[in-house]
Amino acid sequence: MSPKPAAKSAASAAALGFGGTDAVPWSPRMAGEASGQAGSKDALARLNAAVAELRALTIQPLLHEAVAALQADDFKRGGDLAIKALDLDEKNGFGWYLLAIARERAGDFASSVRCYESALTLLPDHAEVANDMGRLAYRMGLKETAEKLFTHFLASHPGSHEGANNLACALRDQGRFAEAIEVLKPAIAANPEHPLLWNTLGTVVGEEGDPRTSATFFDEALRHDPDFAKARYNRGNARLALGDPAGALEDCQIAMGGSATEEERLMMQLARSTIRIALGQVGEGWDDYEARLAPRFADVTHFMIDAPMWAPDCDLAGKTMLLVGEQGLGDEVMFANTIPDLIEALGPDGRLMIAVEPRLIPLFQRSFPTAQVGAHSTWSVDGHTVRGAPFVGEHARLDLWAPMASVLRRFRRSPGAFPDRAGFLSPDPARIAFWKDQLPAGPKVGLLWKSLLSNGARHRFFSPFDQWRPVLATPGVTFINLQYGDCAAELDAARRDLGVEIWNPPGIDLKQDLDDVAALCCAMDLVVGPSNATSCLAGASGAPLWLLSTPGAWTLLGTDRYPWYPQARLFRPASFGQWEPAMEAMALALADAFPAGTKATPAG
Repeated sequence: MSPKPAAKSAASAAALGFGGTDAVPWSPRMAGEASGQAGSKDALARLNAAVAELRALTIQPLLHEAVAALQADDFKRGGDLAIKALDLDEKNGFGWYLLAIARERAGDFASSVRCYESALTLLPDHAEVANDMGRLAYRMGLKETAEKLFTHFLASHPGSHEGANNLACALRDQGRFAEAIEVLKPAIAANPEHPLLWNTLGTVVGEEGDPRTSATFFDEALRHDPDFAKARYNRGNARLALGDPAGALEDCQIAMGGSATEEERLMMQLARSTIRIALGQVGEGWDDYEARLAPRFADVTHFMIDAPMWAPDCDLAGKTMLLVGEQGLGDEVMFANTIPDLIEALGPDGRLMIAVEPRLIPLFQRSFPTAQVGAHSTWSVDGHTVRGAPFVGEHARLDLWAPMASVLRRFRRSPGAFPDRAGFLSPDPARIAFWKDQLPAGPKVGLLWKSLLSNGARHRFFSPFDQWRPVLATPGVTFINLQYGDCAAELDAARRDLGVEIWNPPGIDLKQDLDDVAALCCAMDLVVGPSNATSCLAGASGAPLWLLSTPGAWTLLGTDRYPWYPQARLFRPASFGQWEPAMEAMALALADAFPAGTKATPAG
């Protein structure tokens, strides 16, 4: 491990597959990745044939032995033999290629990248190097680099269905759905029997937000190969989005039984967790949710905490425990729902330390004054995500530690275990009074409408701004901008097209000043919007909240309410993308709550 790991950016930290910076109802990730394996049997056979043509008789036997070792899945011996060959001829591209394969399959991505780069320089016409390096770049999240390498490979192998699949995956993951479909169409026309291509097409359409059509393509993949676990798993995801969680669970269970690798099974187990929670099987769902912590899970965060890990049956009384926030900022707020229970379980002789996103420290410290609150830090180390809590110090005595979501396994095993309390965070009363004095007269409704992260399928969870037209047309209501990030275009559109002036609170950074944002939300008569970091702050702080939710959101725990914030009122479209009826319902409810602009307490 590097002694000075690079700090992980907010964007990369948010790309871990969960809530990111915001807390949206997490959607299980589709299984449609760059296919093939570094050093596949066919590739190694071709490589062996190429090695046979070498005239360097001294290293030729070493390279043949290295290929044989890799074919036998002996990555260490294959790598050692490749190094011996390179000691004799450091300019041998095949040696670098074999070493790259060995290091990748051993999980040393950083070294593997460097070896692939050397091999590609020395073997520019050997397109297999570009394909394998592209798969590694894809796995490391370097989708633009992967696209270039897959394009290079496909130019040399224009008829390769694997090459078309891999390029389409790289394009899809950059949100370039139409381009991905254009790559897949001729490949499917030439290879209609390949279930891999139908599956990837289904993932592209699913990411676009059309689960019904995606399910058709997954059905076609399964028609060609009924045992194709990824396609069955993906069809389960589509069925969940279409409002069939029972069917989704059935598909997911079957897929887990047929998945080829532990990494795939863990991904599917994590998806099963959300399906179970959506069905109301909350305790079993949280148990499955632990898959996110397994070392072989592709997006695992490695926690660098020198203490035993908490388990649900641990005796907590009198213990010193560290709770570490995870996933996105909104998730940290939502999962903090259990902290009052944890403090009670630790008792007067116990001690709780809480590691959170730095912007949350003042709010959490005020809310939980008996705890010690500090910042966690996240780094990228050789392509892996690592998180620690430096404020704890090397000499602090910890009895236990836990990632924040894991505590749900003990304290929130059913919807009924969620307390009926409006808020568990405590904004500054002086700042609430300040904002009440600053805000315009009359009914004040805080408005937010999007996430800053719109990559992948996240756009499905947020309605376009123009869909808010009927809500913004409510007479007598002053809308207060709570939307962080660049939203000047939307504010201008509201002013120009609707004649609505959305009031911007002065002197506050809505992205950075989260303690003050929580106070601002509590100064409102109502906050409306989708589930993101700000709506989570509002709900957790006890502010009146109306949430624009999504079909099948697992965060509802199989109920028709939002147990995390019981004061929240839900407005849900019947299916993805059908925002109009939900917006009309919210507009009618808003007009009823504030008739003719008269201040009223909105119904929860």
